[in-house]
Amino acid sequence: MKIDILTLFPEAFSALDASILKRAKDKGLLEIKFHNIRDYTKDKHKKCDDTPFGGGAGMLMSVQPIYDAVKAVKKRNSTIIFASPSGKPLSPEVAKELSTKKHLIFICGHYEGIDQRIVDLFKVQEISVGDYVLTGGELPTMTIIDCLSRFVPGVITSESLDEESFSNGLLEYPQYTRPQKFKGLEVPEVLFSGNHAEIKKWRQQKAIEKTKKVRPDLLKNIDIN
Repeated sequence: MKIDILTLFPEAFSALDASILKRAKDKGLLEIKFHNIRDYTKDKHKKCDDTPFGGGAGMLMSVQPIYDAVKAVKKRNSTIIFASPSGKPLSPEVAKELSTKKHLIFICGHYEGIDQRIVDLFKVQEISVGDYVLTGGELPTMTIIDCLSRFVPGVITSESLDEESFSNGLLEYPQYTRPQKFKGLEVPEVLFSGNHAEIKKWRQQKAIEKTKKVRPDLLKNIDIN
């Protein structure tokens, strides 16, 4: 998969060059390139923002630099993403769909966002990582990329995807490793039983209990009987 990121702050993406994503890049599973939007502005002072029509607080990213940046990297099969609190919520289903694309372009907003004409001209998909507002689009863009990359074949094992939060509509069950005892707390005995049926039953029950406590909204469309 090829990913092009349009941003005012390419230096903010160091997290994409570590751990699992770095290994995916080294294997050729992901190709990620960064493009500074300031390189495309026609303003002699490298300005990429202006006051919004109609007034209001803050500044808005200008249409021209982003338009030219998109045109420079866009292909026939490109899907263009803009991280926005007013977008469609990020979910495993959304991430899986994005992971099937050959080429993704991410536009990182800043200030009060981007000119709406960019969204309209390029049929940009707006995606939200939560019901809150951040100071820029770099962090949510990294979140979306990290999330969808896990569904790209070869990035992680398929087994890791099968038993994690949201994979079956529930939050993930508690997990433990060595030592068996720590600070007066012990690992549940069933996990040492060797009885895989009982372990599976325990994990399912604990996943239900945690989901009921933390995210009861997830249980609305799930048959847990």
